[in-house]
Amino acid sequence: MPADVTTLDIIAFVWFVGSWVGFTITQDHLLTGRNVLNQHLRIVRRHWIERMLERDNRIIDSQLFGHTMHSCTFFASTNMLVLAGLIGSFGAAERAQQFVSDLSFAVQTSPQLFEIKMLLMVVIFTFGFFKFTWALRQYNYCCALIGSAPMPPVPPEDRKVIAQSIGEALTLAITALNGGIRAYYFALAALVWVIGPIPLIAASSGVVLVLTRRQAFSATEKVIRAQTQWLERNDSTKMK
Repeated sequence: MPADVTTLDIIAFVWFVGSWVGFTITQDHLLTGRNVLNQHLRIVRRHWIERMLERDNRIIDSQLFGHTMHSCTFFASTNMLVLAGLIGSFGAAERAQQFVSDLSFAVQTSPQLFEIKMLLMVVIFTFGFFKFTWALRQYNYCCALIGSAPMPPVPPEDRKVIAQSIGEALTLAITALNGGIRAYYFALAALVWVIGPIPLIAASSGVVLVLTRRQAFSATEKVIRAQTQWLERNDSTKMK
């Protein structure tokens, strides 16, 4: 452990990890059924698959599905470029540390602590890479599920079961994609550590606040919530 690591640095690091893990667990596991954006879209995907099972021509569904896969591929490729740049920067770590130290707002650190901060960035983007590649694999599994879906007419009770399973598989893929994108946000927070531990705490909290607002209090959430409620009401009316 470098000699210039302070107690505040350790607290800031623990706060950073706790913010990331806590937000992920809350959004992906504890808020099931609550009024947040991800849960609304879980319902929307189920209704989407139900409508797909009613169509003979599924070209539009293939295009929509391909769009989300292309987004995942883009982030995975970009993640590899960032990761390659970070690993390559270790060859010039001394020059990079000197450059950062010359900044008036950056805290002075030893080369060892600076390398630890760089290593944290590498770990974050490595985690993101695993998330993106896992999302791509799950998308491929979803392709098989969609390809195996029966052609209409599908009995209503079977349509519900099939839409639930395919929609849930698609949600799992998108959850992995969201985890990778989330790594980008927290990587920006980790970058602030070069300024000092207090800015790292503030940046971690700021990322959580921004993501929470987008998930639960944004205009987009309100619009999608209204659409979700309409879909559920319409579905209940058809069943009567």
